[in-house]
Amino acid sequence: MKIFGITILLASLLASTPASAQNANTDKRVDRLEQEMRAIQRKVFPGGATRYFEPEITADTGPASPKPASTTSAVTDLIARVDALEASLANLTGQVEENGFRLKKIEDRLAATGESTTSSDSASANGSTPIVTPKAAPEAAPDPERVVGVAAIVMPDTGDSAEDAYIYGYRLWEAKFYPEAQAQLKKMAEEHSGHRRASFAQNLLGRAYLDDSKPALASVALYENYQKRPRGERAPDSLYFLSTALVQLKKNADACRVLAEMQEVYPEVASGRLADRVASGKTSANCK
Repeated sequence: MKIFGITILLASLLASTPASAQNANTDKRVDRLEQEMRAIQRKVFPGGATRYFEPEITADTGPASPKPASTTSAVTDLIARVDALEASLANLTGQVEENGFRLKKIEDRLAATGESTTSSDSASANGSTPIVTPKAAPEAAPDPERVVGVAAIVMPDTGDSAEDAYIYGYRLWEAKFYPEAQAQLKKMAEEHSGHRRASFAQNLLGRAYLDDSKPALASVALYENYQKRPRGERAPDSLYFLSTALVQLKKNADACRVLAEMQEVYPEVASGRLADRVASGKTSANCK
C-alpha cells in the first residue's frame, strides 16, 4: 500500500509540475522508488529479488532512435519506469499471495495426515521422504475382573502408615497383581525409606519384577536395596534374588560373585536361614 501511495503521488506531481522542473525532481523520486522496490524484493525473496523482479522496460528491437531534445520524452520515460515498477509490485504481491496459499495447503495436509513439521517441498528438494509420525494406538480398556479383584484388596489401617503401605503391597503381590504391587511397593520404599519395612518393600519389589518376567528391573531394585540398606532385614535376601535375576539374564559368573559376597558379608544368614537358597542358587548358576 505504501508503494502504491508513492506511485499516485508521483503521477500527480508529473501532471502539475512544469516540464523544466519536473525532470530533475521526478527522476530522483523514481530512483528512490526503484530502490525501495528492490529493498522489498530482497526482504521477501532474499538473494533472488533481481532475478525474479527486475523492472522490465523493453525497448524496440529496431534501430535506436535519436535522443529527443525536448523534456517530453524524458517525462514519458519516467512514466514508463513507474508503470514498470507498478507491474513489478503487482507481480511481487501475486507471488507472495501464491506462496502463502501454498504454505496454507501444506500445513493443512500435515495436520490431516499427522506428518512431521518438515514441509513436503523441503523433503522433496533433499531427495528424502517426508516422515510420518504414527498415531498413538488407543489404550486398551481395563479388564473388569482385574479392576474388581484389585478393588477387593483393602489397605489395612493400623495407625502405622508405613506398615500399612507395605502390607497392602504384599497383599497385591500375593494375589499376583504384579504391576499394581510394583507401584505400591516402590511408593512405600520411597516415601518411608527410613522405616524398617522399607527393606522388606524394596526386596519384595524385586521379587515382583522377577515374578512378572522382568529380571533386568528386578536386578536394579534388589541391588539398590542392598546398597542403600546393607543392614536392612532383607538385604541378604536381596542378594540371593539378585543372583536369581542374573542367572535369568545369562550372567552366571556375576551371579556366583553375588552369592560369594552374600556369604562373606552375611555369613550367619547364608549358613542359616538362607542356606538352602544359597545352595540352590549356586547350582542354578553353575558356581564352582
